[in-house]
Amino acid sequence: MHELDKEEIVIPEEIALIPLRDMIIFPNLVVPLFVGREKSIAALEVAMKEEHIVALVTQKMTELQEPDIEDLYGIGTAAVIMQELKIPDGTAKALVEGLSRIEIVEFTQTEPYFRVKVKVLPEQEDKDIEVEALMRNLVLQFERAASLGKPIPQEVLLATSNIEEPGRLADFIAFHLNLKIDEKQQIIEAVNAHDRLEKVSIFLNRELEILEIGSKIQSRVKDQLTKTQKEYFLKEQLKAIQQELGLMDEQAAEMEELRAKIKAAKMPKEVNEKTLKELDRLARMSPQSAESSVIRTYLDWLIGLPWQKKSKQKLNLKEASTILDEDHYGLEQVKKRVLEYLAVHQLTNKMRGTILCFVGPPGTGKTSIGKSIARSLGRKFVRISLGGVHDEAEIRGHRRTYVGALPGRIIQAINQSGTNNPVFMLDEIDKVGADFRGDPTAALLEVLDPEQNFAFSDHYLEVPFDLSDVVFITTANMLETIPAALRDRMEIIPYSGYTEEEKVQIATKYLIPKQVGEHGLKDKNILIEDKALREVIREYTREAGVRGLERRIASICRQIARKVVEGEKKRLKITEKNLHEYLGPRQFSYGLAEEADEIGVATGLAWTEFGGDVLSVEAATLSGRGKLMLTGQLGEVMRESAQAAVSYIRSRAEMLKIDKNFYSEFDIHIHVPAGGIPKDGPSAGITIATALASELTKRPAKREVAMTGEITLRGRVLPIGGVKEKVLSAHRAGIKEIILPAENEKDLELVPKEVKEELKFFFVKHMDEVLELALRAKSKNGPKSAKAAKKQVSALNAN
Repeated sequence: MHELDKEEIVIPEEIALIPLRDMIIFPNLVVPLFVGREKSIAALEVAMKEEHIVALVTQKMTELQEPDIEDLYGIGTAAVIMQELKIPDGTAKALVEGLSRIEIVEFTQTEPYFRVKVKVLPEQEDKDIEVEALMRNLVLQFERAASLGKPIPQEVLLATSNIEEPGRLADFIAFHLNLKIDEKQQIIEAVNAHDRLEKVSIFLNRELEILEIGSKIQSRVKDQLTKTQKEYFLKEQLKAIQQELGLMDEQAAEMEELRAKIKAAKMPKEVNEKTLKELDRLARMSPQSAESSVIRTYLDWLIGLPWQKKSKQKLNLKEASTILDEDHYGLEQVKKRVLEYLAVHQLTNKMRGTILCFVGPPGTGKTSIGKSIARSLGRKFVRISLGGVHDEAEIRGHRRTYVGALPGRIIQAINQSGTNNPVFMLDEIDKVGADFRGDPTAALLEVLDPEQNFAFSDHYLEVPFDLSDVVFITTANMLETIPAALRDRMEIIPYSGYTEEEKVQIATKYLIPKQVGEHGLKDKNILIEDKALREVIREYTREAGVRGLERRIASICRQIARKVVEGEKKRLKITEKNLHEYLGPRQFSYGLAEEADEIGVATGLAWTEFGGDVLSVEAATLSGRGKLMLTGQLGEVMRESAQAAVSYIRSRAEMLKIDKNFYSEFDIHIHVPAGGIPKDGPSAGITIATALASELTKRPAKREVAMTGEITLRGRVLPIGGVKEKVLSAHRAGIKEIILPAENEKDLELVPKEVKEELKFFFVKHMDEVLELALRAKSKNGPKSAKAAKKQVSALNAN
């Protein structure tokens, strides 16, 4: 038997054992114990008959109903049974007080209850300074836990401050902590008081951390609730004050009005959610704040956009054809392609097809064809000009963070049209530029791609807008400046210049009636005869389109209007004879073929963004050392053509009967007049060679013959582009014969029949054929040879 210090109770060496579930009994603590299992009740009965002493040991696994020897921990507590109460359902309740830690030495019996031999484990309490510090720290931690909200009675806190034994203090505090069974078992097994204090301190510190985090969360939630409640009460008070004063809550009324507009706009779900979110932000803001006006403007844009508004489409192909013919004379190929485009749309009922790009000289009806398409579809027509646009934000808009931010031109035009399916014309797409502010053409890639524009994103809106129902049409004067990626998204429809007959018809049917009406005149006031009209076309304009012609007609109408206001009552006729009285002296000469042939001057055909043009190429030889001079603002390609022409002439010196050494004895000067206009391209090669050959052989070039084609060093004539425009320009200038590369013969199909009937075409493969056709026989008055030419030039220079 072992006797505890300061205690009269003696713990027997062999005692009954009760397994515990979900609890551990610490020494020096009184705890109620509920006993329900048969073995445990039997052990309790035996203990009551003996010394009232029982071993209380916790089982390792809580769920075991009948634990075995190996299912129990080896260290537990010996306790004295202070009271026992039997309950009618067969269970019992006992009040026990822990006496001391015990270690199971041996199980002497397992049935009908556990009986064990035990060894008392005496307390090891060496109270030094470190143990004292641990005790004080433990008490402070326990009090801190109570202040953070842990439910610890006040008497328990007082008791901890009165306990002087280290081991007992650790057991007391551990009992009142929410520890797991295995953690409490660690404390039971810690016989040394110092170790026990450390373990309890660690567990208590962890509990403190949990309590502090919980306290912070609780405080934060409380603050939020307090702030929300405060705002609610203040708003209610403000509302009550306004009602008492008879004032309306203008902001609330405005918010309700905006909410109703948002609902009526029928936006897509994600756009609607964002709009309502911005509205809630606006409602919480002061109306005087700067950001309030920004959000209000943003909401106005979102509400104003035609998310679901469409023009009711009425497409009849015959009616569309009639409208195109009413609005435009000629342009048969263009009309044909537009009608094909509309036919596909009528069959598929969607416009997710190719984007049309009208390319041609100014004044040929590109923009007006777009208006006719809109009229035939029954849709709104909107147009934006991209000429000179250098900022990507012009297309995509600015972000709202910028002062004065607005959506891009695309969204602005859609908003202006009031529908989400207008005919949208992007004018002058070839004149878009790029700089440090971005590349607008890159933004247009998304706009003009049918696979992407169903969710076009504007930087200002920051929500997708569906452009897939919009009919996009673009216009350009030339293709070279349009990026390849953008050009790939469009179908190019070329526009060529009008013939003289077409211009006469356009002026008679459209331009004259239009200008007469715009100037307040009537048919009884003015009559422009056909001959006078043709003279205006030939001698006062030289263009592919009809804008210049319209300006001349407007000039005549203005002068007639003045005479009518001054009292003129008779109908004024404009004839060939009096035309100069209205328009002044003629500006262009018509009929170059009527002028005299000249040596060293050949007539070439060129293509520009304004249509075809006729230009003269002059060649001159001067005494020198073979220097080649090129003037007239010639581009690099044209300079190379001139060098190739010189090489060809050198290779044909014997055939042309000129001095083989002319290139070292003469300086050659090649000039293309109209020096203020840049010129480039390979198609002037045969013209330069002809002019040079004419100068060296002194054979005059035929002025009624115009030519175009690229030349190689061996004299081959290669094909060129822009044949239709060049032929039309030759026709306008009164040229009778045209020399073209043989491979360009197929391109004449595009030339109007009436033009082809008035011209004679020669198709050549080699430069020798060109010289035979373009040069006349040697002038009788001219030098007989290249040497004589040299002498004549020397004599002129000497004089």
